[in-house]
Amino acid sequence: MNGTSETHRHVLSILVENRFGELARIVGLFSGRGYNIDSLCVAPTPDPAFSKIILVTGGNDAIIEQILKQVGKLVRVLKVIDLNEVAHVERDMALLIVNTPSPADRQEVLNLVAVFRAKVIDISADAITVEATGSQEKVDALFGLLKPLGIREMVRTGPVAIPRISAVAEAALELPAPMSVPEIESAV
Repeated sequence: MNGTSETHRHVLSILVENRFGELARIVGLFSGRGYNIDSLCVAPTPDPAFSKIILVTGGNDAIIEQILKQVGKLVRVLKVIDLNEVAHVERDMALLIVNTPSPADRQEVLNLVAVFRAKVIDISADAITVEATGSQEKVDALFGLLKPLGIREMVRTGPVAIPRISAVAEAALELPAPMSVPEIESAV
Protein backbone atom coordinates (compact mmCIF):
# COMPACT_ATOMS: atom_id res chain seq x y z
CA MET A 1 0.00 0.00 0.00
CA ASN A 2 1.40 3.37 -0.94
CA GLY A 3 0.12 5.47 1.98
CA THR A 4 -2.30 7.67 0.05
CA SER A 5 -5.55 9.01 1.53
CA GLU A 6 -7.29 8.72 -1.84
CA THR A 7 -10.24 6.31 -1.95
CA HIS A 8 -9.90 3.38 -4.36
CA ARG A 9 -11.96 0.34 -5.28
CA HIS A 10 -10.51 -2.90 -3.87
CA VAL A 11 -11.42 -6.50 -4.70
CA LEU A 12 -10.89 -8.83 -1.75
CA SER A 13 -10.69 -12.61 -1.93
CA ILE A 14 -11.66 -14.21 1.38
CA LEU A 15 -11.35 -17.93 2.00
CA VAL A 16 -13.63 -19.14 4.82
CA GLU A 17 -14.87 -22.37 6.28
CA ASN A 18 -18.12 -23.31 4.55
CA ARG A 19 -20.38 -23.03 7.60
CA PHE A 20 -23.61 -21.21 8.28
CA GLY A 21 -23.16 -17.69 9.61
CA GLU A 22 -19.72 -16.99 8.14
CA LEU A 23 -21.01 -14.50 5.58
CA ALA A 24 -23.08 -12.80 8.29
CA ARG A 25 -19.95 -12.39 10.44
CA ILE A 26 -18.07 -10.69 7.64
CA VAL A 27 -20.97 -8.47 6.64
CA GLY A 28 -21.51 -7.62 10.30
CA LEU A 29 -17.87 -6.59 10.65
CA PHE A 30 -18.25 -4.22 7.69
CA SER A 31 -21.55 -2.84 8.95
CA GLY A 32 -20.33 -2.42 12.52
CA ARG A 33 -17.27 -0.46 11.41
CA GLY A 34 -19.10 1.67 8.83
CA TYR A 35 -17.38 0.12 5.79
CA ASN A 36 -19.39 -0.19 2.60
CA ILE A 37 -19.68 -3.36 0.51
CA ASP A 38 -20.15 -2.51 -3.17
CA SER A 39 -20.65 -6.11 -4.31
CA LEU A 40 -20.42 -9.60 -2.92
CA CYS A 41 -20.16 -13.05 -4.48
CA VAL A 42 -19.94 -16.27 -2.46
CA ALA A 43 -19.54 -19.85 -3.66
CA PRO A 44 -18.05 -23.12 -2.44
CA THR A 45 -14.51 -23.96 -3.54
CA PRO A 46 -13.61 -27.30 -5.15
CA ASP A 47 -13.25 -28.51 -1.56
CA PRO A 48 -16.82 -28.19 -0.18
CA ALA A 49 -15.45 -27.56 3.33
CA PHE A 50 -14.49 -24.02 2.20
CA SER A 51 -16.14 -21.08 0.45
CA LYS A 52 -14.59 -18.18 -1.42
CA ILE A 53 -16.01 -14.70 -0.96
CA ILE A 54 -15.20 -12.05 -3.54
CA LEU A 55 -16.01 -8.70 -1.98
CA VAL A 56 -15.65 -5.25 -3.53
CA THR A 57 -15.22 -2.30 -1.22
CA GLY A 58 -13.65 1.12 -1.31
CA GLY A 59 -11.36 3.08 0.92
CA ASN A 60 -7.99 4.68 1.32
CA ASP A 61 -4.93 2.59 2.07
CA ALA A 62 -5.36 2.86 5.85
CA ILE A 63 -8.99 1.71 5.72
CA ILE A 64 -8.19 -1.21 3.41
CA GLU A 65 -5.32 -2.25 5.68
CA GLN A 66 -7.72 -2.17 8.68
CA ILE A 67 -10.32 -4.20 6.76
CA LEU A 68 -7.73 -6.83 5.83
CA LYS A 69 -6.51 -7.12 9.43
CA GLN A 70 -9.99 -7.23 10.97
CA VAL A 71 -11.40 -9.75 8.48
CA GLY A 72 -8.25 -11.86 8.87
CA LYS A 73 -8.81 -12.05 12.64
CA LEU A 74 -12.24 -13.66 12.28
CA VAL A 75 -12.04 -17.24 13.57
CA ARG A 76 -13.11 -19.15 10.47
CA VAL A 77 -11.40 -16.90 7.93
CA LEU A 78 -8.41 -18.77 6.56
CA LYS A 79 -6.99 -16.28 4.07
CA VAL A 80 -7.67 -12.69 2.96
CA ILE A 81 -6.06 -11.28 -0.16
CA ASP A 82 -6.40 -7.81 -1.66
CA LEU A 83 -6.48 -8.79 -5.33
CA ASN A 84 -5.47 -5.24 -6.24
CA GLU A 85 -2.03 -6.23 -4.96
CA VAL A 86 -1.64 -9.18 -7.39
CA ALA A 87 -2.22 -9.65 -11.10
CA HIS A 88 -5.79 -10.92 -11.45
CA VAL A 89 -8.67 -11.41 -13.85
CA GLU A 90 -12.14 -9.98 -13.19
CA ARG A 91 -15.44 -10.64 -14.91
CA ASP A 92 -18.85 -9.13 -14.39
CA MET A 93 -22.12 -10.59 -15.67
CA ALA A 94 -25.43 -8.90 -16.33
CA LEU A 95 -28.79 -10.17 -17.49
CA LEU A 96 -30.89 -7.49 -19.20
CA ILE A 97 -34.43 -7.61 -20.57
CA VAL A 98 -34.49 -5.11 -23.43
CA ASN A 99 -37.62 -3.77 -25.12
CA THR A 100 -37.84 -4.62 -28.83
CA PRO A 101 -41.26 -3.35 -29.95
CA SER A 102 -40.23 -3.09 -33.61
CA PRO A 103 -38.18 -5.23 -36.00
CA ALA A 104 -35.63 -2.40 -36.21
CA ASP A 105 -35.22 -2.39 -32.40
CA ARG A 106 -34.86 -6.18 -32.40
CA GLN A 107 -32.15 -6.00 -35.06
CA GLU A 108 -30.35 -3.23 -33.16
CA VAL A 109 -30.23 -5.41 -30.03
CA LEU A 110 -29.01 -8.40 -32.04
CA ASN A 111 -26.29 -6.27 -33.66
CA LEU A 112 -25.08 -4.98 -30.27
CA VAL A 113 -25.15 -8.50 -28.85
CA ALA A 114 -22.87 -9.63 -31.69
CA VAL A 115 -20.45 -6.71 -31.32
CA PHE A 116 -20.12 -7.22 -27.55
CA ARG A 117 -20.00 -11.02 -27.82
CA ALA A 118 -22.99 -11.22 -25.52
CA LYS A 119 -25.71 -13.89 -25.76
CA VAL A 120 -29.43 -13.89 -26.35
CA ILE A 121 -30.86 -16.24 -23.72
CA ASP A 122 -34.60 -15.56 -24.06
CA ILE A 123 -36.84 -13.90 -26.61
CA SER A 124 -40.48 -12.86 -26.89
CA ALA A 125 -42.53 -10.82 -29.33
CA ASP A 126 -41.55 -7.53 -27.70
CA ALA A 127 -38.35 -8.16 -25.70
CA ILE A 128 -34.98 -9.91 -25.71
CA THR A 129 -33.07 -11.13 -22.66
CA VAL A 130 -29.33 -10.59 -23.05
CA GLU A 131 -26.47 -12.11 -21.05
CA ALA A 132 -23.35 -9.94 -21.05
CA THR A 133 -20.09 -11.14 -19.50
CA GLY A 134 -16.80 -9.27 -19.41
CA SER A 135 -15.05 -6.43 -17.69
CA GLN A 136 -17.13 -3.93 -15.75
CA GLU A 137 -16.39 -1.39 -18.47
CA LYS A 138 -17.64 -3.72 -21.23
CA VAL A 139 -20.89 -4.48 -19.38
CA ASP A 140 -21.38 -0.77 -18.62
CA ALA A 141 -20.80 0.13 -22.29
CA LEU A 142 -23.36 -2.40 -23.52
CA PHE A 143 -25.87 -1.21 -20.92
CA GLY A 144 -25.34 2.38 -22.07
CA LEU A 145 -26.06 1.46 -25.68
CA LEU A 146 -29.12 -0.64 -24.85
CA LYS A 147 -30.61 1.88 -22.38
CA PRO A 148 -32.21 4.12 -25.06
CA LEU A 149 -34.20 1.09 -26.29
CA GLY A 150 -35.63 0.60 -22.81
CA ILE A 151 -34.31 -1.77 -20.18
CA ARG A 152 -37.24 -3.52 -18.46
CA GLU A 153 -35.07 -5.21 -15.90
CA MET A 154 -31.41 -5.79 -15.15
CA VAL A 155 -29.57 -7.95 -12.61
CA ARG A 156 -25.84 -7.94 -12.21
CA THR A 157 -23.36 -10.16 -10.39
CA GLY A 158 -20.73 -7.64 -9.54
CA PRO A 159 -17.23 -8.82 -10.24
CA VAL A 160 -15.91 -12.28 -9.68
CA ALA A 161 -12.12 -12.38 -9.66
CA ILE A 162 -9.25 -14.81 -9.51
CA PRO A 163 -5.49 -14.28 -9.48
CA ARG A 164 -3.71 -14.81 -12.75
CA ILE A 165 -1.99 -18.20 -12.90
CA SER A 166 1.40 -16.49 -12.61
CA ALA A 167 0.29 -14.72 -9.42
CA VAL A 168 -1.11 -17.74 -7.59
CA ALA A 169 2.25 -18.83 -6.20
CA GLU A 170 3.07 -15.26 -5.14
CA ALA A 171 -0.28 -14.77 -3.41
CA ALA A 172 -0.17 -18.20 -1.75
CA LEU A 173 -3.85 -18.82 -2.42
CA GLU A 174 -3.66 -22.61 -2.21
CA LEU A 175 -6.40 -24.21 -0.16
CA PRO A 176 -5.28 -25.48 3.23
CA ALA A 177 -5.36 -29.20 3.87
CA PRO A 178 -8.84 -30.24 4.99
CA MET A 179 -9.14 -30.17 8.78
CA SER A 180 -10.50 -33.03 10.81
CA VAL A 181 -13.50 -32.42 13.08
CA PRO A 182 -11.31 -32.39 16.25
CA GLU A 183 -8.96 -29.83 14.64
CA ILE A 184 -11.89 -27.59 13.66
CA GLU A 185 -13.45 -27.83 17.11
CA SER A 186 -10.13 -27.00 18.80
CA ALA A 187 -9.71 -23.98 16.52
CA VAL A 188 -13.07 -22.55 17.59
